[in-house]
Amino acid sequence: MFKNLKRYGDEFKTFAMRGNVIDMAVGIIIGAAFGKIVDSLVNDVIMPPLGWLMGRVDFAKLFIVLPLDGKFEHFDSLDAAQAAGAVTINYGMFINTIISFLLVAFAVFLLIKGINKLQADKKEAEEAAPTTKECPHCFSTIDIRAHKCPNCTSEV
Repeated sequence: MFKNLKRYGDEFKTFAMRGNVIDMAVGIIIGAAFGKIVDSLVNDVIMPPLGWLMGRVDFAKLFIVLPLDGKFEHFDSLDAAQAAGAVTINYGMFINTIISFLLVAFAVFLLIKGINKLQADKKEAEEAAPTTKECPHCFSTIDIRAHKCPNCTSEV
């Protein structure tokens, strides 16, 4: 087993240093940072005014307490319910998460749309470029890269 350790190490080094793996790692790191930005945008910028417009509601603190032994207990805050060990459904945090997901999905949609547009523009430019030309001697159609006409063998 130890005889192959150097070979495995070399193979792993080759794998890890490939461009795709490094690009993927950078993408994951940037994606995680972007997710934190979107979470802050939702929790700190979007939801407070939305909650204010809806009657001063803090969505992050919306919850339902599940009954224990058939008894319903009332708690003034989510923190108090969790401190008492109550089982809660935190639907306000779920709403925040859904909004975060929608913002990330929309950002990814815009990114992919932009990439597709760039690729379409490139493809159109490639398709618009001529691929054939006419031989000035025999007037036959030849490949644009040809230096000699295959029909009359004259220099083009």
